[in-house]
Amino acid sequence: MGTSDSSAPDAPVLRVSDGAGREDAEVVLDGARDAAETVAVVNVGPVGIEELTPLAAVTNDGTTAFHANCTPEHARTLVEALEDGTVVEEDAYAVVSHNEGETELPVPDDGPLAVGHRDVLGRCGWTDPTTADGYDGFVAEEAADAPETVLERVETLGLLGRGRGDASMDEPIAEEWTVARETDGDPVVVVNGGETNDRNGTDRLLLEADPISVLDGATAVAHAVGAEDIIVYVPESAHATSGRVRDAMEVFSETDVGEDVTIRTAAGPDAYIAAEPTMTLEALEGNDRLEARLRPPSPGEYGLYGRPTIVHTPRTFAQVRHALRSPDAFDSEDADPGTRLVTVTGDVVAPATLELPTGGSLETVRDAVSLDSEFKMACVGGQFGGVTRTLDHTPSAPALTGAHLGTDGVVELFDQSRCAVATAGTRAKFAEEENCGRCVPCREGSKQLTNLVRDVYSGDFKDDMLRELGRTMRETSICQFGKDASRPVTTAMDEFEPEFRAHAEGRCPSGACSETR
Repeated sequence: MGTSDSSAPDAPVLRVSDGAGREDAEVVLDGARDAAETVAVVNVGPVGIEELTPLAAVTNDGTTAFHANCTPEHARTLVEALEDGTVVEEDAYAVVSHNEGETELPVPDDGPLAVGHRDVLGRCGWTDPTTADGYDGFVAEEAADAPETVLERVETLGLLGRGRGDASMDEPIAEEWTVARETDGDPVVVVNGGETNDRNGTDRLLLEADPISVLDGATAVAHAVGAEDIIVYVPESAHATSGRVRDAMEVFSETDVGEDVTIRTAAGPDAYIAAEPTMTLEALEGNDRLEARLRPPSPGEYGLYGRPTIVHTPRTFAQVRHALRSPDAFDSEDADPGTRLVTVTGDVVAPATLELPTGGSLETVRDAVSLDSEFKMACVGGQFGGVTRTLDHTPSAPALTGAHLGTDGVVELFDQSRCAVATAGTRAKFAEEENCGRCVPCREGSKQLTNLVRDVYSGDFKDDMLRELGRTMRETSICQFGKDASRPVTTAMDEFEPEFRAHAEGRCPSGACSETR
């Protein structure tokens, strides 16, 4: 039986891409291992393209053949051929020639894997996430030797925080690092992987497919701010993801760079609000009732148990690692240097998580997924993203914000069967039910928002009142939840005002609402 050792990258190897806990991929792995004698069979974690999963990559002598939707029977056939040195190319999704000993996934010329970049995602779906085999240099080592230089480099690049779970969301992260360095107390670094929204698979993908890179980036940040403690925070239901992270932590702690920090995991409640950075701190402190904290002070000044605290998402730590490893790939003149991870979902055959250059176009995401039917609209930015008729926008934070769209790393594609009013109303209702309740603009505003959308179905479309309510919530709520909660409604009104007026007249143009009165 073949082993799962991938320490000899030039040797014949079969890699199976999965998601933590996916039973179909486990069956494929079992089938391949049963047939293997000398061939290495490796579980390499998710590749990000669910339509291809389980994806088997057969590699020998600088050639890799990717076989999509692999079955246990087909995996055995691939292994048996590989035992004789043959890479089966027949019926392969793609065949790629590359350097022997490649440490990052060789990208095909076309198809979903070719969409966007694979810089931060380079190791995802190619390396064993529970080992450091093939890891190309730890940036934390440089940070330990020259922490101020690392901080200055990130400051010069102007790298922004990524995701709603980041305390520096869409803001220069080096500013918060400086605050934490200069504040009295023992700093701590929190890896906020607490996202529970199934629409967004970006952070989960990194923690399952390349947790070593996230830990490397987090340790580099810890050295930069003078912290010795790192906490990886995940939802309590994410057992498989936590397992991957703990395996990686054990390996990382055995390296030279992992000796200087203490890393532990912590589980938080399966609640949408629990990923908001200050509510993440509340959960870590064991508070039963989660409420957003007032800012200022920021977590960098007063965070976990009053300690200076850096809270970033796995996406941000992965970008830090990439920036320190390949600084030439970042343009300091760019308003949002680096790349952005987005999960494409909605009315698609299967979701995909992609990496896009911030100067590119969101339109390219459609090349990575199959839409169920004709495109009608998209919601960009997650639960409280903005509704738009077009994807002709760059993925950079300033551009998306200027277009009244969200930056949380989700692009939902909707077909003609969807109703813009119902889509907006469902999200308003979610805001009403899930807000933490601390501030009046969000708590009471979300109730009014839901009622005003409901009034549309009763024949009363209060356009001006809805817009003024949205403005008030954006400008006066104390956390991002309340600031963004009205966005699906106001942007849907901007793009589909005739649908709102039709509902007030008792008609649903899409036919999705069987009865409007």
